[in-house]
Amino acid sequence: IMLDMICLLSAFGADLSSEACRELGFSSNLLCSSCDLLGEFSLTKLQPDCRQCCQQEAQMEGRKLYAGAILEVSFVRSDKPKMFKGLQIKYVRGSDPVLKLLDDNGNIAEELSILKWNTDSVEEFLSEKLDRI
Repeated sequence: IMLDMICLLSAFGADLSSEACRELGFSSNLLCSSCDLLGEFSLTKLQPDCRQCCQQEAQMEGRKLYAGAILEVSFVRSDKPKMFKGLQIKYVRGSDPVLKLLDDNGNIAEELSILKWNTDSVEEFLSEKLDRI
């Protein structure tokens, strides 16, 4: 049923939601250049879905400030979150860490998996995307 739904969405050229992309096994920070490499591994059947789940490199490089963010983690061991305006910490037991960037209306504009990021990487990213207090 899921495959039928994806084929239907593909036919209309709609981008897939972050949840649908995760269910297909694609990372929330997938770069479109990675989709080009699928052919090298005889995985060209995955390219249409990959293209609907990826982000262009130019989008990743743009310096855009967000109104706020929600950091979903199982625990936090520092006071660093207090340094960023609009940053909310949401504790989700047993969940992989996720960073949700919010637009001016409080809607989720971007969602990133930060599972393999270290504390310094998260802090640096937030410094680029949020105002400091």
